[in-house]
Amino acid sequence: MANPVRNLAFGRRLLMASTASFALLLSGCSYVSDELWPSLTGEDPAGGPSPVMSQQIPPSAAEANPNPTLGQSGPSLGTTNFVVPGVTPGQSTGTYVGQKVQQMRGELAQLQQQVTQRNQQLQGVRGSATQNSQRYHGIVAAVSTRLQMGTTPGNPILVSQWTQAQTDLDRMAADVGAMSNLANQVAADSAMSTYLLQSIKSTYSLSGAIDEDHRQLAVLEDETAKTVVLIDRLLGELSQDVARQSNYIGAERTNLTTLSAAIKQGELLGPGLGNRANFYAGAQQFAAIDQNAAPVSTAGRTPLVVIRFDRADVPYQQALYNAVSQAIARKPNAVFDVVAVAAGGTQAQTASNQNQARRNADRVIRSLADMGLPASRVNVSAGSNTQAATNEVHVFVR
Repeated sequence: MANPVRNLAFGRRLLMASTASFALLLSGCSYVSDELWPSLTGEDPAGGPSPVMSQQIPPSAAEANPNPTLGQSGPSLGTTNFVVPGVTPGQSTGTYVGQKVQQMRGELAQLQQQVTQRNQQLQGVRGSATQNSQRYHGIVAAVSTRLQMGTTPGNPILVSQWTQAQTDLDRMAADVGAMSNLANQVAADSAMSTYLLQSIKSTYSLSGAIDEDHRQLAVLEDETAKTVVLIDRLLGELSQDVARQSNYIGAERTNLTTLSAAIKQGELLGPGLGNRANFYAGAQQFAAIDQNAAPVSTAGRTPLVVIRFDRADVPYQQALYNAVSQAIARKPNAVFDVVAVAAGGTQAQTASNQNQARRNADRVIRSLADMGLPASRVNVSAGSNTQAATNEVHVFVR
């Protein structure tokens, strides 16, 4: 059933994003791509005149969704409650084999008791992870809703909520650590159960046994085999939980970074661009333009984004996010070239413009880092354009 409040918030977000993008295209920022879609501005990136072209970009599946999801509950964890099969008691026969059977029966009972404790720990960790996930996504949804409706840049209430969300995500990471430790313990139990089963099977070949010894051995073998299967299932489900939760937390850390950038601006950007890539140690790799790096060849290429820094504070972030996210949607393995383009002038003016253009490019790549784009997918270079009236940053996609 459609949620009218959510639909209203979503409509407002689309209206604000459309208005902001239109304003940016008229002033500070435009985006185009020769590989993905025709020019939206009709402006020659080299500065010369070109025929005006326009292209209506249809909404993506997410944008067309009448009931967008503001927060999710995280990956589903396993639900199995692992109950041991139990150990059937038996009478001592007085033989050597009978004594071995009693000894191994005690070892199986001890092993099953440990498995029961592991199961209790697993259910407790799952409950904690579920609660932390629900609380985390509740906070993120509240922040996202406030940003969709519009708020002040750096709203202290949202900053406080973001900090709480980060704390909950850290708790979820601690839950993953507990699962990993538990998986190591279960792996040791698995090795023990396999050894015990092999010992039971080898006991059949011992001499001096009576029929009752072999009957009790058969019962013990069956119960041990069931325990081995149970432990293997427990270990497999734990491994899947750890893998899913680890990937999920990594993606959410990227989303939190993007959400932090949105709070600074007072408007919602969207999910992190690098959810499917590793984004650890990201921002430091976007430090500055490498002066010794080979220039990126842009000959014959149309930029995805052209940001004109014609005033002190150009609000390019939302338009940049929209363009890059659409490029990734159409080309998941896209790599982006960020080029600082300095305006022409006298020798002194050109030198000053080059320094300013590099600082502008640094600002853009830091924005991309905040949006979650992995550093491995960005190349940075510098150039100049004597026909450009102001310093620009061009973003190309390939």
